[in-house]
Amino acid sequence: MISFSYLVHLANYSDGVLYILMLLFVVELAVIFDRSWYLRNAISKGKKILWGISVRGKLRRPDLEELVALSKGLPEEALLGVALRHFNLIHHYGSARGEAFANRLDEAIFLTTPSLDKRLWILDTIVTLAPLLGLFGTILGMFHAFSILAVPGHNPTSVTGGVADALIATASGLFIAMIGLLSFNAFNNAIEKTIYQLESLKVVLMNRLDGAPVVLEDTAAKAPSSVAASEMTA
Repeated sequence: MISFSYLVHLANYSDGVLYILMLLFVVELAVIFDRSWYLRNAISKGKKILWGISVRGKLRRPDLEELVALSKGLPEEALLGVALRHFNLIHHYGSARGEAFANRLDEAIFLTTPSLDKRLWILDTIVTLAPLLGLFGTILGMFHAFSILAVPGHNPTSVTGGVADALIATASGLFIAMIGLLSFNAFNNAIEKTIYQLESLKVVLMNRLDGAPVVLEDTAAKAPSSVAASEMTA
C-alpha cells in the first residue's frame, strides 16, 4: 500500500508539479459533477415537458402557466415564457404574427444556448494543460534523478528508481486529461441533445399556438384538463 509519505516524496520530486495536478483534478471533478447534474436534469425533464405538450392538440393559459412553473431553472423556461406572452397577445388582440412568434422563440434559444456549455472551457483547458504539466514535472524529476551521477560513490543504477518516480507526473497528467476528454465529449453530446429538444419544443409550440389551436378563455372550460404536474416531475 502506498503511504502518504511516499506521495509527498513523489510530489516533491516533481518540484511541486504534482500538487498543481491534484488541484486541477479536483477542479475537473467539480465541473464534471456540476455539468452532469445540470445536463442530465435538463434532458430528462425537458423530454417530459416536450412529451406533455406534444400529446395535446390544444393549449390553454393554465397549461402554459403550469409548464412555465415546472420548467423553472431549465432551458425550456425561456421558450415557454415566450409562448405564454404570445398567448396573451392573441387573447387581447385576437391575433398575433406567427413570424414574430417564431423569431422570439429563436431568440430565446440563442440566448439560452451559452448557458448549456457553461464552465466547459475549464475542462477543455485542463485536457490540454494537464499532460504538459505532467511532462514538465517529469523533466524536473529527471534533473533530480541524474544529479545522483554527479555525487561520488553513488551507484549509477540508482538512477532508474529516480526516473520511475519522475514518470509519475506524466502518468498523472495523462490520466487527468483522459478523464477530462471523455467528459468533455459526453457533455458536448448532451448539449446537442438539449438544443435538439429546444428546437423540437419551438416547433410544437408554434403548431399549437400559431392560430386555430389556441384555446381562449371563453372556451377554456370545455378543453381537456391541464398537463398533470406529476407527469412533469416524475
